[in-house]
Amino acid sequence: MRIAVLGIGVIGTTYAYAFQKAGHDTYHILREGKKDIPAKIGIHVLDGRYNAKGEEKNDVYKVMVAEDNSEYDFIIVSVASGKLDCAMDTIMKRNIKGTIVLFCNFWDERKDIERIVGDYEYITAFPTAGGHMSKDHELNCVLFDHVMLEGEAKANISNYAEILNLLRSADLKWEIPYDMFEWIWIHMAINAGVTSTAGRAGVLDDPNKLAMELMADSKALKLAVKTIRETLQIVKARGVDLKLYKNELLPYKIPAGLAGIAMKKMFSSNELTSRIMTLHNDISDILYGCKCVYDEGKKRELSLPLYYKNMEKILEQIG
Repeated sequence: MRIAVLGIGVIGTTYAYAFQKAGHDTYHILREGKKDIPAKIGIHVLDGRYNAKGEEKNDVYKVMVAEDNSEYDFIIVSVASGKLDCAMDTIMKRNIKGTIVLFCNFWDERKDIERIVGDYEYITAFPTAGGHMSKDHELNCVLFDHVMLEGEAKANISNYAEILNLLRSADLKWEIPYDMFEWIWIHMAINAGVTSTAGRAGVLDDPNKLAMELMADSKALKLAVKTIRETLQIVKARGVDLKLYKNELLPYKIPAGLAGIAMKKMFSSNELTSRIMTLHNDISDILYGCKCVYDEGKKRELSLPLYYKNMEKILEQIG
């Protein structure tokens, strides 16, 4: 298949690497004025597709550039929260065609996303990968064995079977939640609870350190669970039936103290999960999600004392 990726970011490049290794042609859609494009990117990946503990691999990814007026089976769009408009504008202006795969966080309603993508067919998905791209184009990343994927009925794309074949060819599984939009909102709410707890002192300048400290502290994780219970009420207030996501929310239903202890043990024994926590360090993207959740709670006048207290310290610090 021919796969295009918008930009040369962490998520897009991680999956492009997996697809290229599986024999597909991968190309990158460059934003206007982007010139410092490497011919190759060094890859260090903790690969969880074949081993539950992950396998450390070093490799090289060949970068190919997409041309204007070209067509692809799928176009992977993974951009920071709030930047989907600009991403689609780039694709449209360059007249690049293909089914859009949205690998993004967003707090939008479905009708808002449909307005942004316009006439393009699109499917909502979510990556289970993460990492960091250095200034000299070395990618240090984590790749899990599955992605989250919208079900065929709600996705309504003409080539749904092909995206399953694409994932299968790269030894990637998929999980289909009741609704991908709602699942993403839940994911953002959980992240907001975790992030606000990690940054409860009001300082977020070193996300790596904060993540390591949180994962090693069962009392802090207990507080995170309590905060997540609050942020999930924001999702519920948006009309989401949380009972439809029992598996995702089970860890936050047990007593918070026990959950904190269990989470600490999980982080200490699961290198894939702990490493992805420390590699994601885009502060602006992290804060965007937290702010979306915070603003929604305030707008709905919900009582969320733990979350508001932590977030207000953070917001005061960043001005």
